[in-house]
Parts: sequence; structure tokens; C-alpha cells
Amino acid sequence: MALIKEVIIEYYRIPLPEIMEDAKHGLHTHFEVPIVKIKTDDGREGVGYTYTGGFGGKAICSLIANELTDILIGKDASCVESIWDKMNWGIHYVARGGLASFAIAACDIALWDLRAKKAGEPLYKLLGGASNRVKCYGGAIDLNFSLEKLLNNNQKYLDMGLKAVKIKLGQKTLAEDVKRVAAVRQLIGPDVTFMVDANMSWSVEKAIKAGREFLKYDILFLEEPTIPEDYAGYARIAEESGMAVAGGENLRTLTEFQHMLQYGHVDFPQPDASNVGGITGWLKVAHLTQAYNVSVSTHGMQELHVSLLAAMPNAGYLEMHSFPIDQYTTRPLVIDKETGMAIAPEVPGIGVTFDWDKLAPHKQDF
Repeated sequence: MALIKEVIIEYYRIPLPEIMEDAKHGLHTHFEVPIVKIKTDDGREGVGYTYTGGFGGKAICSLIANELTDILIGKDASCVESIWDKMNWGIHYVARGGLASFAIAACDIALWDLRAKKAGEPLYKLLGGASNRVKCYGGAIDLNFSLEKLLNNNQKYLDMGLKAVKIKLGQKTLAEDVKRVAAVRQLIGPDVTFMVDANMSWSVEKAIKAGREFLKYDILFLEEPTIPEDYAGYARIAEESGMAVAGGENLRTLTEFQHMLQYGHVDFPQPDASNVGGITGWLKVAHLTQAYNVSVSTHGMQELHVSLLAAMPNAGYLEMHSFPIDQYTTRPLVIDKETGMAIAPEVPGIGVTFDWDKLAPHKQDF
């Protein structure tokens, strides 16, 4: 038995290399990385984290410090699922989903880091070991890019060896979106997988119209065409447009994913461990997707999700996101240039080791 004796919370606010924009969240100038270090009485340490698009990071850290730490201290660190349950129910009345899911995620990931290191196994093997590599696509936050810059950015993905790309939608007119989709398809050719993402910006009717327009461009999926809770709307979009629909990055609980799969007819669920309660929450969703006979994909956090997806027999696509968290680790995402697949790390633990010297200039009080 190893008891949790200390919980250390750190907050980092990191400027993006350039301003990025999507249709619903607007301009992104920074991303935030709350980090949790959990120490046990036998001298071990696990590191977990979450991230945001620039808002809410201090609140997440405060929630961990003021509420979750008391739940964690003194617990047996090996009992990860039990602790996850206690964290959820400990604060559910005031914080079900939302910030709570981010805060719980950072703590849960630290506990899994401890578990995998103790087992001496890389995370993907500990969780199932279906493969050591997964399909990967480049997904930029590129709505504000000129057409020329959009094409150049996607050429960079091709030069990396990626076999799949995704662009943002939500220009002022649908005609502008169609023009960009047509140009990217022409650039990448017929054999590269192509996805599009509307970031919740459309009505159901507009999404159906857009989906029909995009059919001729062989789009794998239309991501988040409307608000995430409109399950009936998602079902209509999928059925009436004829296009497969993706979603889930803005869902926070297992029940929400159940409703999305059951009522929303979503073919590409995309849980994000950073905001669905960590690895424990992500695994619950991944196992649920097996019951619905669909693949499971991810949103962001590629440096961790590569190991989670690699563990799953029904792995879909890993998103390589524009928020470059993995550039502040000792092992940025590794791509096999021949296959375009992302390779999971083989070291014991979650496979994410932060470069503390790189992070140091961005550390702030919370």
C-alpha cells in the first residue's frame, strides 16, 4: 500500500506561436496547462495534467487545491478507479462535468502515471496493448488563415508523412467554406483522408445543407456541426446530409456520451482525457464505443492520447492538435513517415515527461 501524502499543483500559461481562430471560440492567443504532482509515502511521484484554450486554468487549479486535495490525501494511490469515483461524487453537487472534469482529469492522470510506473509498463500495454501505433491526422485551428496559408499548412502535414488532415469551417458564407474544402482536396489528392470541423457554429438546417455540399469532396466526417447537447439535431444531420458526424470533445460525462451514441447517431466519438475525467473517464467512454460497434477517436492532447488509442482494438483517429503541449515535453509526438501513423512511447508510465526548463518561464500563480 502506498498512501498519497502530498499533492502539488502548478499553473502554466503559454503563448501560442501565432494567433489561431475557430468559429465558436474566436481567437486563441494562449493555452493553459495545470499540472498535478502526486507524491506517495514510499517516495514515488506521478505527474498528471490537463489543458485549456486560454481560459479557466486558474479555476481548475483552485478546485484541485481547495477541494480535491482533501479527497486525495491519505488514499491508497493504487485504488485509481475508487479515487476517481470519490472525486466525482465528492464535488458533483456543485461541479458535475465542467471544471470538475478538467480538475479530476489532472489528478487521475497522475494516479495512472504512478500505476504504470509501478507496473513497469508503458501505458498502452497496461491498458490493453492492441498496437503500438495509431492513425493520425493534422488538425489546425486555421479558420483565420488565408487560403494560401491554409494550403501551405496542410502541405506541411503531408511533408511530415501524415495521411489525413482536417480543417476548420465557419466562414461568413457557406460558399467560402466550400471553396476552401475544394482547394484542400485538390492539394492533398484523392488518397489522403480529409475531415472538416465546424466547431458547433451552425444550426441543424445549415449543417444539413453544408454536409450535402461536401459529399462530393469525399469527407470522412463533419465534426461538431452544432451544439453538443442537441442529440436529436446530430441525428438529423447525419441522416439527412448523408455524411458521417463526429463529436464529443465538449462532452464531460459517460452519460452524455451514451446519449450521443444512442440518440445522436454519431459515428466518430471523440473523448478527450483532459476534460472527461482523465484516463479513467476516457476508458469508460472507449469501452462504451465498443458496445455501439464504432471506433473511438480523440481530441487534442496527442502526446497522451497516442497511448490510449494504441491500447484499443477499435482505435479510430488521433488528432494532432495546434496547441503544442508536446513541444514542452521530452518526447513530442513521433510520426512514422512511411505510414503516417503515430507511435506510442515505450517507457513505463503515461509516456509524457515535461521539460521543466522549457515550461519554467510560463509558470504563474493561481
